[in-house]
Amino acid sequence: MDKSNAFVLGVDLGTQGVRSMVVTLTGKVVVEERETLASSHREGEIFEQDPKEWVERVDACVARLLQKFLGMGYRKEALLALSCDSTSGTVVAVDESGNVLRPAIMYNDSRAKEESSLVNNVATSFCEKMGYRFDPSFALCKVLWMKRHEPQLFEKTRYFLHAADYLVGILTGEWGISDISNSLKMGYDLLDQAWPPFIEKNLGIPVAKLPKVFMTGEIVGELHPRWKEKWGCSQMKVVAGATDGTASFYASGVERVGDISSTLGTTLVIRSISERHIKDPKGRVYCHLHPEGLWLPGGASNTGGECLNRFFPGVDFSEWDERVKDLSLPTTLLVYPLVRQGERLPFANPSAQFFKVGEEENPLAFYAACLEGVGYIERYSFELLESLGANTITRVFSSGSGAKSTIWNQIRANILNRPISLPATLESAMGSCIIAASPFLGGLRQAARDMVEIITTTDPQPEQVCRYEEKYRHFLEECQKRGYC
Repeated sequence: MDKSNAFVLGVDLGTQGVRSMVVTLTGKVVVEERETLASSHREGEIFEQDPKEWVERVDACVARLLQKFLGMGYRKEALLALSCDSTSGTVVAVDESGNVLRPAIMYNDSRAKEESSLVNNVATSFCEKMGYRFDPSFALCKVLWMKRHEPQLFEKTRYFLHAADYLVGILTGEWGISDISNSLKMGYDLLDQAWPPFIEKNLGIPVAKLPKVFMTGEIVGELHPRWKEKWGCSQMKVVAGATDGTASFYASGVERVGDISSTLGTTLVIRSISERHIKDPKGRVYCHLHPEGLWLPGGASNTGGECLNRFFPGVDFSEWDERVKDLSLPTTLLVYPLVRQGERLPFANPSAQFFKVGEEENPLAFYAACLEGVGYIERYSFELLESLGANTITRVFSSGSGAKSTIWNQIRANILNRPISLPATLESAMGSCIIAASPFLGGLRQAARDMVEIITTTDPQPEQVCRYEEKYRHFLEECQKRGYC
């Protein structure tokens, strides 16, 4: 097979819109497109969207993408497969024919607090086995909420699906298909690879209403005749996908045991590759399953790039990044840049809050101290993973909007004392392309090797490493003084 003339398609369904791209099996991006989602309903703890609009936007996005693809002289017959990713924990209720019975309950909808407690009370053995607890954002808690508050709808529902599962059903006409990544928050047992008995026995949720779970990267079908005719892609297979965070993880370039991905967006999300399943009694870390038998322990902090938007509204970050390069670093400040109360990684503490130690010389110094603060949290999180039994972290791959800052990468490399590598394409849709290509390239790790181009690596600066080592120890002392760890 000529890898430069064979193509895959990735679709990322996010909160604000749809992104899709076509890439070669060598990882070259040929064409990409975006569509904006217009309608959402948000009120207090409730956050819902209309899945019908998802389909309309995906259709429009992919149709325009394929039109450009053809216009560049390529043939649709060269498109081998597609895969989809979407938000983790979003739930869609459908009937036997795939008709949507209510608006989707989104990943960040937190109405199921009481249901979360109920699930955790009956799933103690399972939680101990898997090493995590059920948060209100988890899909299973939302399904239980529907059972308790919308019993008629619950009875009518044939399948409770995740957002990516719903797209798979639309695209193939086969309903009740999910993947190991999306199904984690529905309570799927990744060790035994089965739905655990407590879901039906103790919660009264028939497992027949839950989807069949496939490995990420496994071919689950082909396009429904409707889409074959509309898009003209008669040869394209549909491949089981992942959550958007997991897709982004694969897009970062990680492929060896000891690799870790740090996504620096609104929040900091980390995930590594480990030979061992990691359990954290405090619930800071949980493990996804790699389809090649490895484990992906990680978690998310409540800190990250959001602190810059909150503390420095209207600032041109690229301009301030250049100005930081002229500062004497490390700064004299220590900052824990939380923008609201509570932290979940590297420690779980609902009363944790922002702190600043030292005198602020000027706003630029505070800005730089926020960059440093996120770096300290990142290192603390790495050390937590290793202390729980994950393999020693050797290579760091970064993505997200914050990873575009060269000075932030340098500060982080110095704090971590590890080089930080950046891929050419940071999109979750690229991760879905890698997943779609994996059946044709010998698996996900080989697909990452073949398709991810590293465009830059930031090495730690030995003198700065020593200075930041002292500052990091001081940061830990300040956290301990406040009872955060």
